[in-house]
Amino acid sequence: MPRQISDTSSRIELRIPPEQKAVLARAAALENVDLTSFILGRILPEARAVVERAEHVQLSERASLRVLDLLEFPPEPTDRLRRAAKAGRTLG
Repeated sequence: MPRQISDTSSRIELRIPPEQKAVLARAAALENVDLTSFILGRILPEARAVVERAEHVQLSERASLRVLDLLEFPPEPTDRLRRAAKAGRTLG
């Protein structure tokens, strides 16, 4: 009978050389955790950091003030922007 997969988890398969798997398994054993827990414990924080860096923009104080100023006092639209808006299309 096939094993049913829980709705709360999904499977990832990883192909690595046996030597690398042995190193990971040894490290997991030294930490007294299973291989999956060892890998996830090391990789998830790094993955979250990558996502955080990609999704958040950090501005200097000067740039932040410039953005706020532009939001409060936007520049007049250019002729090109007016034509694009009238035509209902994006710039580019």
